[in-house]
Amino acid sequence: MKSLSRKQYDQQMDPLQIELAHMARWVAATGQRVLVIFEGRDTAGKGGSINAVSQHLNPRQCRVVALPKPTEREGTQWYFQRYVEHLPAAGEIALFDRSWYNRAGVEKVMGYASAAQVKAFLRQVPVFEQMLVDDGILLFKYWLTIDQAQQEERFAERHSDPLKRWKLSPVDLEARRLYADYTAAREAMLKATHTPHAPWTLVDFNDQRRGRLALVRDLLRRMPDTRVQEVLLPLEPLAGKLQQERYGVLKPLKS
Repeated sequence: MKSLSRKQYDQQMDPLQIELAHMARWVAATGQRVLVIFEGRDTAGKGGSINAVSQHLNPRQCRVVALPKPTEREGTQWYFQRYVEHLPAAGEIALFDRSWYNRAGVEKVMGYASAAQVKAFLRQVPVFEQMLVDDGILLFKYWLTIDQAQQEERFAERHSDPLKRWKLSPVDLEARRLYADYTAAREAMLKATHTPHAPWTLVDFNDQRRGRLALVRDLLRRMPDTRVQEVLLPLEPLAGKLQQERYGVLKPLKS
């Protein structure tokens, strides 16, 4: 399939982002709580997808949650504990750039969690997510799929671009060698955690632009078909002559 040009992509994404703004207004007006989980392999496109959803929304309402590796203290807590404090409150949208599913993915494959911990996690997740849904949170889980050849191309692009090298870590590079292990871990995770109350949606992200469009369309489609009337604030012309700001060449102010 031929790739979308930037112009074609923008023509399709712009109306979707207007719909996202309508959705966010409804969330705020009705006190809904929306939680969207973005999972997938390295380079799949999680960050770009999150930006597509959030870039025109109020950052005080729509928060991106991207947690670093657990601290020594967090490592002794109930596994879900550090994620709970980032769940959305009334009127909020929380976009998780990776989530508690780290335990079934990188922690399992890289040996950061024991087999017993992973087994307990997979048993507990459906119960934990049932509690979230029963409490009224609108939960959406997306897995961004990408073929190994495409992943290798994106790793090479990041490695050659000094503005993108920060995205590469030793763990990312080790994951290249363990592609099949990550596949097996994902399949086990999907089998245990794809439930009627919290299903997974897999989106093809070999073409990132088409993937972002598909994801946003699906998210909007699954939201309740509810809107609230937009209230436009009056913007009356100012009376009198408009003032001009004085400006010049940038230079330090004298003390």
